[in-house]
Amino acid sequence: MQTSQLTSIKELDGKVGETVVIGCWLQGKRSSGKIQFLKLRDGSGFIQGVIAKSEVDESAWEAAKKLTQESSLYVTGVVREEPRSPSGYELTVTGVDIIQITEDFPITPKEHGIDYLMDRRHLWLRSPKQRAILVIRAEIIRAIQQFFDERGFTLVDPPILTPSSCEGTTNLFHTKYFDEDAYLTQSGQLYMEAAAMALGKVYSFGPTFRAEKSKTRRHLIEFWMIEPEMAFVDHEQNLEVQEQFISHVVQSVVANCRPELETIGRDISKLEQVKAPFPRMTYDEAIELLHTEGFDLPWGEDFGAPHETAIAEKFDRPVFITHYPASFKAFYMKPDPARPEVVLCADMIAPEGYGEIIGGSQRIDDPELMAQRFREHELSEEAYAWYMDLRRYGTVPHSGFGLGLERAVAWICGLEHVRETIAFPRTLYRLYP
Repeated sequence: MQTSQLTSIKELDGKVGETVVIGCWLQGKRSSGKIQFLKLRDGSGFIQGVIAKSEVDESAWEAAKKLTQESSLYVTGVVREEPRSPSGYELTVTGVDIIQITEDFPITPKEHGIDYLMDRRHLWLRSPKQRAILVIRAEIIRAIQQFFDERGFTLVDPPILTPSSCEGTTNLFHTKYFDEDAYLTQSGQLYMEAAAMALGKVYSFGPTFRAEKSKTRRHLIEFWMIEPEMAFVDHEQNLEVQEQFISHVVQSVVANCRPELETIGRDISKLEQVKAPFPRMTYDEAIELLHTEGFDLPWGEDFGAPHETAIAEKFDRPVFITHYPASFKAFYMKPDPARPEVVLCADMIAPEGYGEIIGGSQRIDDPELMAQRFREHELSEEAYAWYMDLRRYGTVPHSGFGLGLERAVAWICGLEHVRETIAFPRTLYRLYP
């Protein structure tokens, strides 16, 4: 079989009445005696192949009978219109060329436990739901890059190995860099600030790592971050970019991934409402709201998942919470000049209980204040000397934010756990496969 002769299921538009050859796998089949119905997939989509005993030679019929779940094959057939099919087409099979008969495929249509499925993640990916999630993830990434590329941002790649923490935490993976200590990055932000001083508007997209012993449904050990940074942009302008960004991404998924959203059972009407502008409230207002909802949370403490969920339930789209206390926010966030105990920052909280999907702020641009923050947070002036240089040589107002890709995918797909948002998740107790 010459693979150059193959047609993908996704390419069947305009081929009604034509004979095509598809390289595919058998997802399942059923028979009504003299007709076999083959559920086929090729990675690009799904289609039903119908093979009638009276219309094919004996070898093709017998080959189809031998097929088991996930057997691989080449199917020859005539494309027919079928309005009841998700693809709009059906294949009248005229030939079956078996590549391999698979025996005892370990994932069957019956229910399996999550640990069983995660141990077989390399095979679980073949299921319609898992495939749909990965297609949506790819569309989210495409829309992210489109948004920034069309608005004059330059993609810059920060290092994976770093000499220090971005936010001064201890949740870092340590390694040796020859004779020096090094860490797997937890954020590319500080490097993006340097790049913004050269290029104006930049963004990074890459893996980040947090050595947090967390088992919640919102956390992964290895995840991907999108981190834009913008020179000459203040807090208010930063919020406007964020809401336009999220609106663009969500509506791109709605426009381009409707079949996949339907496959996973997502309520698309909720996504259609995600359009800028987004509602906003200050930390002070959020505390007041939580008190009315029965939460006993004093001013000056950060929000947990229950608090974010209670706030998000009041809105049908993401909501910004701004002006958090400086006491528990990162050292680089700029204080509000009118009220220095809070900073010019915002967390974007997704609706439906998915929590924070974006964190951002205006950055400190005053060299003296930044040096003071280093002392307060007991950060090494030697390790961060290069970062201080950004304030010494041509400092300007600048802002940025970070989006955790997997948490955004979980929200857009309506998933209960982030472990299904990436092909091979890394969680507290999972490094295999």
